[in-house]
Amino acid sequence: MNNEIYFDNSATTALCNEAKVAMTNVIENFYGNPSSLHTIGLAAEKQVSAARSDILASIGVRGDARQLIFCSSGSEANNLATIGVYTSKKRREGTRIITTAGEHSSIEAAMAHLESLGASVVRLSTKNGKIDFEELTSALSADTALISIMLVNNETGARYPVEEIFKIAKRICPDIICHCDAVQGYGKIKFTPKSLGADLVTVSAHKIHGPKGVAALYVSPEVLKRRALVPIIHGGQQENGLRAGTENTVGIAGFGAAAKAAVNDFANGNLQVDDVSRYIIERISTDEHLKEIRINRPEVAIPNIINITLPSIKSETMLHFLSGKGIFVSSGSACSSHAKSVSRALSSFGISDKEADCSIRISISKFNTTEEAKILCDALADGISSLIRIKK
Repeated sequence: MNNEIYFDNSATTALCNEAKVAMTNVIENFYGNPSSLHTIGLAAEKQVSAARSDILASIGVRGDARQLIFCSSGSEANNLATIGVYTSKKRREGTRIITTAGEHSSIEAAMAHLESLGASVVRLSTKNGKIDFEELTSALSADTALISIMLVNNETGARYPVEEIFKIAKRICPDIICHCDAVQGYGKIKFTPKSLGADLVTVSAHKIHGPKGVAALYVSPEVLKRRALVPIIHGGQQENGLRAGTENTVGIAGFGAAAKAAVNDFANGNLQVDDVSRYIIERISTDEHLKEIRINRPEVAIPNIINITLPSIKSETMLHFLSGKGIFVSSGSACSSHAKSVSRALSSFGISDKEADCSIRISISKFNTTEEAKILCDALADGISSLIRIKK
């Protein structure tokens, strides 16, 4: 494993040491059910409460613990946010929801479900990683109940102007609920729900070097007060009655530790990612052997994600070539990599189906080095010179 070079961090990240220590501690010492009222249960509940506070603090929220709902994944949290809002009251047929054409598959699937219930969903274009404010303004109407916009696109790295979008939405529709899928931005961009203007925010552990199987939905005091969110999983009264099921104490502890570590990274300045990203972009832009590669770079993007289109070489072919050298990248979102259709995010960005089939995503974490970036670029050059190309 030590010789492997991992550049697929938007799919998942390696566990940080802080998370490993916290999870081991809970496994060995806090096996009780956090809902049990005896001493062992209360000890486990304290671990959950401490992690909840640390995660809220990582997004600049202090106080009411009811504002963070633990879920099993970012996908579940996104479903809770969208379906939970829509069904909180009996919405009439034609109630409008606004999102983008390039959202994560969990949002798109939830939107398709709500359409089957009678909702009217407007999907904004994201050409070149931008949102058209005129299109947004035209889409907003008196019957718009919800808007859901991701903070960072998981395939292109585009950083959407969520703050401006939600400000416009609330000016035109004061009662609208604003949801931000911040999974790819969390731990990489400093934000608070207030700074985003968001009522609901999705965050996930395994994108910030925490464990898989745990995520959370931030819920604003206003949404709680209005009871504008209802559960989509029924059974118990865990998580303020909004998410039934025994809490994953081990995963939650790891999430809390990873969240604290991410805050420390911000405080110390996470320059490693910037250096690695800059090396890859500059190398592809200037290296004679890589000149045929096109970088699909939005005007405003995080450094962690670099999407490139290969010169008539299928992404799957290059992926296996790199994998054979112990280098791991992605040919698309991990949640849709087995789908037969091309990426909606890339299509919305303006990339043709054929180009999308030749595009790969390089995603960087704080553990990557410029030496690994050099090896990756050398391997890309080797692949471009030797792999079979498809007919244009």
